[in-house]
Amino acid sequence: MRQGKRMTKRNTFSILTVDDDPIMTSTLQAYFQRSGYLVDTENDPSKAVERVRNGRYDILLLDFLMIPICGDQVVEQIRRFNKEIYIILLTGHKSMAPPIKTIRELEIQGYFEKSDRFDQLELLVESCVKSIRQMRTIQEYQHGLSAILDILPRIYHLQAAEKLAESIMEGVREITRSEDVFVGINSCNCVTFPAGNGLGTELPECIMKRNGHYFSDEVVARYVHMFRDEGRKEPMEEEELLMIPIRSGQLECIGLIGIRCLHGIRFEQKQLLEIFARQSAQAVQNTILHAMVNKHKEELGKAYDDLRDGYIEVVSTMRLMVDARDIYTRGHSDRVSYYAVRTAQQLGRSSDYCERLKVASLFHDIGKLGVPDSILLKETKLSEDEYERVKKHAAKGAEILSAIRRFGDIAPIVRGHHERYDGGGYPDGLRQNDIPEEARIIAVADSFDAMTSDRQYRKSLGFDKAVRELTDGRNTQFDPDIVDAFLIVLNDYEKIKEELTWTYEEAVL
Repeated sequence: MRQGKRMTKRNTFSILTVDDDPIMTSTLQAYFQRSGYLVDTENDPSKAVERVRNGRYDILLLDFLMIPICGDQVVEQIRRFNKEIYIILLTGHKSMAPPIKTIRELEIQGYFEKSDRFDQLELLVESCVKSIRQMRTIQEYQHGLSAILDILPRIYHLQAAEKLAESIMEGVREITRSEDVFVGINSCNCVTFPAGNGLGTELPECIMKRNGHYFSDEVVARYVHMFRDEGRKEPMEEEELLMIPIRSGQLECIGLIGIRCLHGIRFEQKQLLEIFARQSAQAVQNTILHAMVNKHKEELGKAYDDLRDGYIEVVSTMRLMVDARDIYTRGHSDRVSYYAVRTAQQLGRSSDYCERLKVASLFHDIGKLGVPDSILLKETKLSEDEYERVKKHAAKGAEILSAIRRFGDIAPIVRGHHERYDGGGYPDGLRQNDIPEEARIIAVADSFDAMTSDRQYRKSLGFDKAVRELTDGRNTQFDPDIVDAFLIVLNDYEKIKEELTWTYEEAVL
């Protein structure tokens, strides 16, 4: 037995052990329960399939040779409806282990040769647990980022501050899935409201919204005093409680977000809330400054600039997150932007046109934040339903960018970058000059970079084949004039590759 085996701390990971030998399943159950796992047993392989279908198991310990069906047949049935469960096959002897091909095709995480010691099996289980934890973290980020993208248009919509506080509170609940939430907006720190501000009524000194039972008057008063009156500027974490200030551009505390999670605050929750707090600060300032529109028009213009800068910051961060989710697409948006601007310059377009195209290119795949990793990083061919979900990213990206007026002219470009010159593209089936020219340029740059980059499902096609594909796609997939201009740009391809290397490194830094 391994040293320290007497651990009894419970955890949230569940195991189903399946063997037609009841002694083996009971032995495995006793062993892993001492390590704190939740362990069920099953001796009928057919019933095991139904238990996995109807239960919530993280790991399956499965005997290979059983009656009436063997372990690989059990796995084959389970994989038809469950791709997530981690599976370890148990064999009586190494010579009876399943072929490596079978293990790969059925996505089995490993196999263990039975013995009177379970040390190696426990290591395999611990490896599965680490992978599951990492996947849960990724899924938590996925959920949180998708929630933020859905919430941003709501909080940036001009509304009375009371409604804004409610929108922020509901956003915090969606991001964290917590029922104990507090949001306060300290309006007196933001601006002095003139009479008749156009948002309903004059605002009280502090607007507070609460959900759940934890944030009593006493609890709220303690933290409001700490952040507003004593000037605390950094988030504060106390076991199950997290308080994050909503700070203005001058770092003044203009509000406060608080959550209580019974199982403790996770690192990813804190990160997501800090991102959301920055956007909430922009929304609060935007609402307040709009209340002064008739008196301070110049300040309103500056507010829009601040709002744009803040929105660009978070969208740029999310744009880099899209690249970072997959090592194969890292730097893709920067390269597409570079190719697109060079092509526009070759076509003789103005500097304003090129700047608009640059921003649209950088954000062209921002809608992919709403696509699950299980689809985006899939190494095999996508199903029809999965492909339809991926196709929605163009329209989703346009929706995200439409949340702010300054990006109104960029959103249609992002929406149209997967349209085809012959009308066979998506999401709107536009053709030829009905497609914004900037979107037609991005389509060529995007396709070339995809073809010349390694992806998880295939290697790079190489420069020559990519050029042939572009040439063959003239008048069907691509605008012929744009393809011709792009091919002229590629005459300097070796120098371009050097420039692209430091351009992406600079963007990340």
